[in-house]
Amino acid sequence: MVMRWCLRRYAAARARADAGMATAEYAMGTIAACAFAAVLYKVVTGGTVDDALRSVIGKALDAQF
Repeated sequence: MVMRWCLRRYAAARARADAGMATAEYAMGTIAACAFAAVLYKVVTGGTVDDALRSVIGKALDAQF
């Protein structure tokens, strides 16, 4: 009986301890996603990627069938 009570208390304590962790994990995930989006935006709007995309599109339009 005491063992069951201890196990229930332990499970309840673990559930409360993990409840706040989900919010922190979502916050860190959101920050990481925003940082990745900013880096990706800088890369895509850079001159090198723009030139490469223009080259690929130009070659596709000039293809011989």
